[in-house]
Amino acid sequence: MPRPSQILYPQREPAALLPAATVLLLRDEAQAGLQVLMTRRSPRASFAPGAYVFPGGGVDAADAASHGLADHRPGQTGEVLTQAIAAIRESFEELGVLLARHGDGTWADEHDVAALDRKAPFSSQCAARGLTLAADAMHLLAHWNTDRDLPRRFSVPFFVARMPPGQSPVADDAEQFAPEWVSPADALARHAAGTFFMIYPTIRTLERLRDFPGVDAVLAALRTEKPLWTSCPRAGFKHGHEQRFMEHEAEYGELALVCPDGQIHHALDWQNDHAVPLLRNVQRLTAANPGAMTGPGTNSYVVGEPGTGCIVIDPGPRDDEHIERLWRAAGGDVRAIVCTHSHADHFPGARPLQALCEHAGRPRPPILGLTSGPHARAHSEFTPDRELSNGELLTLSGKGLEGDITHTLEIVHTPGHAANHLCLLLREDGLLFSGDHILNGSTTVVDPPDGNMTDYLESLDRLDALCVLWNVPFILPAHGHVLGDARGAIAHLKAHRLAREAKVLAAMQRLPDGTPEQWVALAYDDVPARMWPLAQRSLLAHVERIRSLQPGND
Repeated sequence: MPRPSQILYPQREPAALLPAATVLLLRDEAQAGLQVLMTRRSPRASFAPGAYVFPGGGVDAADAASHGLADHRPGQTGEVLTQAIAAIRESFEELGVLLARHGDGTWADEHDVAALDRKAPFSSQCAARGLTLAADAMHLLAHWNTDRDLPRRFSVPFFVARMPPGQSPVADDAEQFAPEWVSPADALARHAAGTFFMIYPTIRTLERLRDFPGVDAVLAALRTEKPLWTSCPRAGFKHGHEQRFMEHEAEYGELALVCPDGQIHHALDWQNDHAVPLLRNVQRLTAANPGAMTGPGTNSYVVGEPGTGCIVIDPGPRDDEHIERLWRAAGGDVRAIVCTHSHADHFPGARPLQALCEHAGRPRPPILGLTSGPHARAHSEFTPDRELSNGELLTLSGKGLEGDITHTLEIVHTPGHAANHLCLLLREDGLLFSGDHILNGSTTVVDPPDGNMTDYLESLDRLDALCVLWNVPFILPAHGHVLGDARGAIAHLKAHRLAREAKVLAAMQRLPDGTPEQWVALAYDDVPARMWPLAQRSLLAHVERIRSLQPGND
């Protein structure tokens, strides 16, 4: 993990999570399809006032004491059962919906609802009337933890249950108002139009539900007793507005690095006119070269601080304005320039940056990297001032804000995308600079003969082992935002590559005399056709690997 001394903003302890539970009551409607019951919170509520929500609230001691009054599945035990009972109780107190059954298995009806006092102890009333709580009808959809920046935070399982027959919702007109049945798509459209205010977890939950045709399909997806997702969102600024992001989204990892305690300070918009601080000792400056191959542009990184000098990683294309901004971000004190590989969007800025340092009267920083291989394309020919070796350490030492400090970059040779590709590990802060080997939002092209798919996969394994050894949580790619959950990202990428390889093999088996153009249409049928010429390069790398693994090939 990054050293506390390098984190940009003062550390703080987010508010403690309070236990709560929510239930989405579902029904099928002949014309609208799947519908969910929603209600509007009181404008005086302490949390999400005026928002349309699903019924729910805090877990109390009586819920935990009511296990003996509930029917439940074998997988519903302990805390999960307590949460399900709390959601059942809240749906009754807020909307008069009673998820309970009589001893003969028939559902509670409007007479049972009318006989119970919403303000009196719930479980004891049900027991007195011979009702059993239908926790077995509650299915865990998701688990949300409230964002770290909020003063009141909740840990909330989102259950789903089919609306019991013969009952109609009636709001308590104290906490909840105006219950209505609405399809997920309609609720989202009305929210977008500004007439149906919802908070972030509600919106994202409805977005997931929108794709289900009916209640049976939802329940079928929840048979494992595990939530479909668990999330504690993070917030940053985009287009001048505060926005929140879930763990699977491209921006999440960067927010976790820059604002680990949930502070809302970081702007996520791509721009080229200034360096973006990620830590006190790491800045990113994105070149003005966006495109199909480069995404928002090539990320150059400046590692170090005024007391130690800086190392620049991937100076990018030959762009005078970008080079000058890199020099200024380093305070004019560039100790070395490292090129992760010899593709034209990564290394051409090295010589101009070196010359700028000399012109300013500074020592000439060496350009470091690996010489391009014999199969590199003409525009990818590169010779550094000095060759780096696998495992070599580049060290910056000096005075930091809190005394003596060292920044150590370990060189990791990672062929695959290019024969001379390398990554760098900032040991003290657990950061992996991945060049083009690992990207955020896309997979890198592996272009034979300089690229090699077997080498690429083996390099992923090498990086995963380093992440274990140095407890690396973050990956800083040459294109895209910072990735969190480094090992998860590597595992996902490897699984994706192997799944794609299986599709390539299936295409080859289906058309044994086919051409790469024919195979790519089959193996990359989930990719827009306009991207197939690029995809064909990686397809050829997969074909080469598949053939090398066949019996008789060494």
